[in-house]
Amino acid sequence: MASLYIVSTPIGNLGDISRRAVEVLDACDVVLAEDTRRSGILLKHLGVSAKLISAHEHNQASRSTLVVEILGEGRDVAMVTDAGTPLLSDPGARIVREVVAAGYDVVPIPGASALLAALVASGIDAGTFTFLGFPPRKGGSRAEMMEEIASSPRAVVLYESPNRVGKLLADLAEAAGGERRVCVARELTKLHEEFWRGTLAEGAERYADAEVLGEVVVIVEARREDVEKEEEVDALAAHSIAQALLRQGESASAVAKELRRRLGISRNDAYRIAHEAAGADEEPA
Repeated sequence: MASLYIVSTPIGNLGDISRRAVEVLDACDVVLAEDTRRSGILLKHLGVSAKLISAHEHNQASRSTLVVEILGEGRDVAMVTDAGTPLLSDPGARIVREVVAAGYDVVPIPGASALLAALVASGIDAGTFTFLGFPPRKGGSRAEMMEEIASSPRAVVLYESPNRVGKLLADLAEAAGGERRVCVARELTKLHEEFWRGTLAEGAERYADAEVLGEVVVIVEARREDVEKEEEVDALAAHSIAQALLRQGESASAVAKELRRRLGISRNDAYRIAHEAAGADEEPA
């Protein structure tokens, strides 16, 4: 049975295309693309000669019908976006729903994602996070999103146009407080890749009149009380582990070493917790 393949493509550096992605694109009869001109350049670079068909937010209904018809003929279809992983703040969701409803397989081909690339290098704790895409430009819906981010117990990831970054950070600083940490990532995987890290207040000032180029990802720290609560929980867990090891006869230094191995905490913190658990007052050497 024919399948629809959701293929991730590079977000800048062409070296990030996977071998499997190239093989799938080359094997498919049709490739759906948000911008056929842009995707055509990539396919030509890869030596892929599949037929390109546009699929954007204004023609998803008709393209859904067309894709189901192509699959019904036994021909495979691939879907790509301008860059990165399709459907993340990009069109295509309706097409996928229609293909699933028609009983055909939808196969993801993982690869580059601006969201994940920015998140893992941000320096902001994101064991859990919320992705909100592009914020509304104005009105009540924008105010509601700013409040949602301000009260979020998880890190929040946003996409933003380069000429609106300063306004976004200023609105976030007003809603969440200027001390909330933020990371602004732009031109990911490209020659001028940049990560700026600081507070919302600092970011609002830095980007107020700055000329920003390239696509931008913004990562906002969770509300501070939740970060502090998580740190408290981690500290309690460390003390519990230390006490259990001490009861097993381990020395304070051995406990500290084990805490560092298990929890990845600093040498000083590990020794402090080990000695606190042992009832000792000495400081680490």
